[in-house]
Amino acid sequence: MWGSTEPSSTSDGDEGPGLSAALEAILMVVDEPVSEITLAQVLERPTHEVVTALRALAAEYTEAGRGFDLREVAGGWRYYTRPACAPLVERFVRDGQQTRLTQAALETLAVVAYRQPVSRARVAAVRGVNSDGVMRTLVARGLVEEAGSDPESQAVLYRTSSYFLERLGLRDLSELPELAPFLPDDVENLEETTK
Repeated sequence: MWGSTEPSSTSDGDEGPGLSAALEAILMVVDEPVSEITLAQVLERPTHEVVTALRALAAEYTEAGRGFDLREVAGGWRYYTRPACAPLVERFVRDGQQTRLTQAALETLAVVAYRQPVSRARVAAVRGVNSDGVMRTLVARGLVEEAGSDPESQAVLYRTSSYFLERLGLRDLSELPELAPFLPDDVENLEETTK
């Protein structure tokens, strides 16, 4: 019944997973911490039951020495890698899932970051080579996103994403370093030839 504090209980006549299983299923797919109140609303259970179940799950994972923790952070609950396992996960992600950006990708990303919103054609003009494949890679990695279209040419415009800022540790684009020290002295002439 609703008054039960047993984390895995279901109410009489309920079909489906128990409270613990339901919480695990939801928390497995979240990108951000989820509040107890939200979980209680979704599961149609009293908040105090959800809190009790979350704390029981967190203790169970710790006691069992699982590779993950259930933590309460930033006003909600979320799974995290247990600190002892973090180096293994980092190695997997670095070696098995992600490769470093190529020089072409870094150049393209820099053009987008400093010229946004910018079309693929403009990126190609600045770099001097076709950048379509590199742009697709940057979009697939979530570093660049579509930002509408140019009213004159109808070309798709691109900008850096919030994930780009997160990866670089920036609050906003104003924190990008000044580009002037890295440009040639005759940048005005260079600008005119690329237009």
